[in-house]
Amino acid sequence: MVELGDYNELEIAREVDFGVYLTSEDGDILLPGKYIPEGARVGDFVRVFVYRDSEDRIIATNLIPYATVGEFACLTCNDVTPFGAFLDWGLEKDLLVPLNNQKNKMQVGKKYCVYLYLDETTDRVVATTKLGKYLQNEDIQLTEGEEVQLLVAGFTDLGTKVIINNAYMGMLYRNEVFKDLHIGDKATGYVKLIRPDNKIDVTLRKPGTTQKVESDEASDKIIRLLEQGSGWLPLSDNSTPEEIYKALGMSKKTFKRAIGGLYKAGKITLSDDSIRLVQ
Repeated sequence: MVELGDYNELEIAREVDFGVYLTSEDGDILLPGKYIPEGARVGDFVRVFVYRDSEDRIIATNLIPYATVGEFACLTCNDVTPFGAFLDWGLEKDLLVPLNNQKNKMQVGKKYCVYLYLDETTDRVVATTKLGKYLQNEDIQLTEGEEVQLLVAGFTDLGTKVIINNAYMGMLYRNEVFKDLHIGDKATGYVKLIRPDNKIDVTLRKPGTTQKVESDEASDKIIRLLEQGSGWLPLSDNSTPEEIYKALGMSKKTFKRAIGGLYKAGKITLSDDSIRLVQ
C-alpha cells in the first residue's frame, strides 16, 4: 500500500506528455514532469513523497515537505477559512488544520507547532495543534545525560517548551538558555532530569561542561553585543535577573562572572547602570 504523507519507492510504469505514472497497489500515481529526476526512465524506481493534491487526487512529488505523517513541525499559517487554516509545509498544496483541530484560532503569518496525521475519514493528511495525545507521557525511553534532538514548541514563564526526539514534551528552563530561540528552531540538547511525574528537563549544555566554559561563552556574547551596538549595554550588577535574562538570555550569576572577567581583562568599564566597551 502507498503511504500517504510519506516517502515511497515506486517504479516508473509509463511516460505521458505531462509526466510519468508510477506503479502502486493503489493504482498508477502521476509524477508531474517538473518533478521527474534527471535521467529517470521507465522501469526505474524513484523515491517520491505522496499526498493528495487540491483536486483530491493522489499525486507524487520530489519536493521535500517540512514534515511527514507522524512528525511534529512548526509551520507558518498562510490562510484562514471558516472550516480551517492552511499551513505552508513546503509543497504546492498547503496543509489543512481543521477548525476543530485548533487549540486556539489560528492567524495568518503566525507560526504554530502541529502534529501531522492521516485522517481516516477523509484519507487526507491534516495537522492539529492539540498535541497532547500524540506525545508519549508514560514509558519514557530516555536516560539522564542522553543526547537528544529538540524542537522549540513554545514559551512559558518558566522557559522554553521543546519536543524531544519527536516523542516527548520537555522543558528548557530560562537559566539553561544562552542564545535566542524561536518557535520551530531545532537544537541538540541533553536530558538533565526525568522527574517522578515523568516530566523531562533538558539542557543545551553537554554534561560535564565547566563553569569556565559557561563564563567564556557568556563573555563572548556580551562583547559581540557591545560591538554590534553602540559600545554599551544598560546592564550592571544592579540589574534584576529578569532584565539580564531578557537582554542576554543568561542568569545573573553567569552575567556577573562574565563582566567581572571582562573588567579584569580591561575590555569593559563598569558603572552603576551600564557596561561599556573599552575602545
